[in-house]
Amino acid sequence: MGEEKNSRTDSMISNLMGYIDTRIDLIKLEIQMKLKNSFVGLLHAIMLGFAAFMALIFLNIFIALLLNDLLDSHFWGFGIVTLFYIILFIIFFMGVDKKVFQGVADKTFDNTIYKQDKRNEPL
Repeated sequence: MGEEKNSRTDSMISNLMGYIDTRIDLIKLEIQMKLKNSFVGLLHAIMLGFAAFMALIFLNIFIALLLNDLLDSHFWGFGIVTLFYIILFIIFFMGVDKKVFQGVADKTFDNTIYKQDKRNEPL
């Protein structure tokens, strides 16, 4: 009788250890998938940002050259475009409160890290 109880206990312990090992492997797999998705998203955002940056640069050069042509000058178009960005910088530096950006960040990143785990939801 004692041997049967001991084998049941060993069986339960081995089942529990198997469950724990499986759970650890599942968590590792989930972390790997999240890292992969984060990497793909970051790479996508970097490529989109680079493309948008290049488009903005060339658009500004185009506008500056167009203004140069309209003003019959070699440099006033670039000066006007530069002045526009200096004014924009001053407005953001002096006039815009960081709380505006904090509100946008709060709405964007609310519940992104600590979402409720779907496996633990009651059925």
